[in-house]
Amino acid sequence: MMFVDSHCHLNYKGLVENQDAVLARAAEAGVSAMLNISTRKREWADIIATAEKAPNIWASVGIHPHEADSHADVDTAQLVAASDHPKVIAIGETGLDYFYDHSDREQQQESFRAHLVASRETGLPVIVHTRDAEEDTARILREEMGKGPFPGVIHCFTASGEFADIALELGLFISISGIVTFKNAQDLRETAARIPEERLLIETDSPFLAPVPHRGKSCEPAFVADTGRFLADLRGVSVDHLAQTTADNFYTLFSKANA
Repeated sequence: MMFVDSHCHLNYKGLVENQDAVLARAAEAGVSAMLNISTRKREWADIIATAEKAPNIWASVGIHPHEADSHADVDTAQLVAASDHPKVIAIGETGLDYFYDHSDREQQQESFRAHLVASRETGLPVIVHTRDAEEDTARILREEMGKGPFPGVIHCFTASGEFADIALELGLFISISGIVTFKNAQDLRETAARIPEERLLIETDSPFLAPVPHRGKSCEPAFVADTGRFLADLRGVSVDHLAQTTADNFYTLFSKANA
C-alpha cells in the first residue's frame, strides 16, 4: 500500500530540523508522495526548494488566513506567477479562520477571493482552510464558483455535515486529518464515513494534529498511514483500498503532478 499525504508543512519547526529523517520515515511507512504547503509569501522559495529535492514532493503557494493582514499586497497576479513553477501544483492554503481572528475578517475574505480567482485562472486546485466560518466560506465559494468553476479541497475537515454537503455539491474534495482519530471527534467520524469515495483525501497537516497513537508528538507525514488505517476501518474497506483510492484521488485533483 502507498499513501499520499495531501497536506503537510515540511519546512515548519518540528520537521525542518530533521527533514531527511522525516522523509525516510515517510518512505518506510509507505508514503509515496507529499504536498508541502505554504502559508506566507516568504516561505514560497523554501517550500519549492524542498519540493525540488525529490520527485514525490510537491508544493503550493498561498497565504493562510492568519497572515491575510500582513499580505494585503499579495494578489491574484502574484499567485498565478508563482504557480508557474513545475513543482507547484496547488494554490493555498487560504480561507477563513474566525476562531483566532488573527487577521481582519474582511481582509481574510479579500485574500480568499484572490486565491479562488487564481485557481480558476490556472486550473490548479485551491486548498481551503475554514474554522468557525462555515457560512461565509460557503457563501464565497458559491459566489466565486458562479463566476466560473475551479477545483479544490476543504483541507483538515472539521466542519459540519451540512458544510460537507455544500462542498461536495460544489464539486470539491474533502481531506481528513488525524483529528478523526480523536476521542471527541464523533461528528467528524460520521461525516468521514459517508464522504463519496471519489472525493476523499487524507493528510497529516504535520507537524500539527498527530493522530492516535501519536498524540502529544510532533506529527509527520509517516503518520498519514495511521489515519488511513483508522479511516479504512471506519468506512469498512481494506487499508489497501483506502490507500489506493485516496492516492488516485490526489492525482485526479492535483493533475499537474502527473505531468
